[in-house]
Amino acid sequence: MTWPLEYQRASQDFERFMVTARDAAGLATTNMAWTMVEGVLLAFRRRLAVCEAIEFANVLPPLLRALFLGNWHPSGEAAPFNPREALTEEVRSLRAQHNFSPPNAIEAVAAALRGSVDEPSLERALAKLPPQASEFWAVPRSCE
Repeated sequence: MTWPLEYQRASQDFERFMVTARDAAGLATTNMAWTMVEGVLLAFRRRLAVCEAIEFANVLPPLLRALFLGNWHPSGEAAPFNPREALTEEVRSLRAQHNFSPPNAIEAVAAALRGSVDEPSLERALAKLPPQASEFWAVPRSCE
């Protein structure tokens, strides 16, 4: 079998994702976007059961998948999907002293994610998750 293209292009695809997330959030650098992206992925992961998180991870490109699943020690029950403002504050709490996540952090990462995955596959995965999962990854028209 040949080396799968998604792994051959993983670094370039991840860089493109980070630039898109950076630009959608209005941040100056991809370094600033890093904590935002990680915070959004972790906030979402906390709301899923292990099997649900794996379902979602399976549609992510390799480096996003690694970031989503990395350093995870599953325990307890999934957290509830809180209102968007509370979720954004949770995103901002990751490395709070060095976190530049704007109010549209979740939407910015959602826009970048949707541009980096196969949309039908993402929609099928989200349909298997709690209904709020689709809302979490919704992209308002202003971010498209």
